[in-house]
Amino acid sequence: MQGVGALSSPTCVSPSLPSSSWNHLNPCNIFLGRRNSVPTPNQNQSPTKRHQSLSLSLRRQYTSFTAKAAAASSSSVGSESYAEEPATRVKFQTPLTLPGCSTSLTLVGTGLYINPSIFSKLDAWKGKSAADIQENRSLFNSIFQAPLEKSLQIVLVRDVDGKTFWDALDDAISPRIKSLTPVDQSALSTFRSIFQGRPLKKGTSIFLTWLDSSKMLVSVSSDGLPSGTDATIESQNVTFALFDVFLGDASVSPSLKASVANGLATILK
Repeated sequence: MQGVGALSSPTCVSPSLPSSSWNHLNPCNIFLGRRNSVPTPNQNQSPTKRHQSLSLSLRRQYTSFTAKAAAASSSSVGSESYAEEPATRVKFQTPLTLPGCSTSLTLVGTGLYINPSIFSKLDAWKGKSAADIQENRSLFNSIFQAPLEKSLQIVLVRDVDGKTFWDALDDAISPRIKSLTPVDQSALSTFRSIFQGRPLKKGTSIFLTWLDSSKMLVSVSSDGLPSGTDATIESQNVTFALFDVFLGDASVSPSLKASVANGLATILK
């Protein structure tokens, strides 16, 4: 396996695209093709140029699912409230309580939940537009570095085997870590073991829950919210690389990042 990278470390490098021969996940829009079928963006380009070339390659080579970055519609069932992603009708519960979290988490985009105490650490961005927030690396780094919970819910919109899912994540994580430490290798081995030989059915949710910058819980549930965790990942390089996959400068899902920026702009008015 190739190397993986560190979260706000200078050893981080720009990502290549995820791979394998299945379509996509919601809400994170992981576009999958054959390994190495899409070139890695030029590392000498600015982050914006790399992101543009990466997006252009996707548009040329894949039929893409585009989630709407606008606010999801809201509904309620009994005492529970949901936000619905318009394109796929996937529902995200609001708020959400997950194993290992000290409090309920607030939904700020189609799939991203954060501990509401984090909002007090984002005063510098009060009144900023969604467009300004989306392009602001320091804001997303502040969210990651805060020693408070945040969780990403990935909902599968088709059946896929666990190995294929892991291969997609591995292809996205690996270019972000320049050299693996023994701690990183152990963390990745633990992460990979969750999915090996495990069929993942349509509707399965994978929760990636960062407790702090070096510790992440992984929970997989095929029926509602998880009752426990499948693994604990303890490596700041790995946890940051994974956060960067979805919310970094070259996010594999611009629509996810846009929806999070919209949610934060509304909350921080």
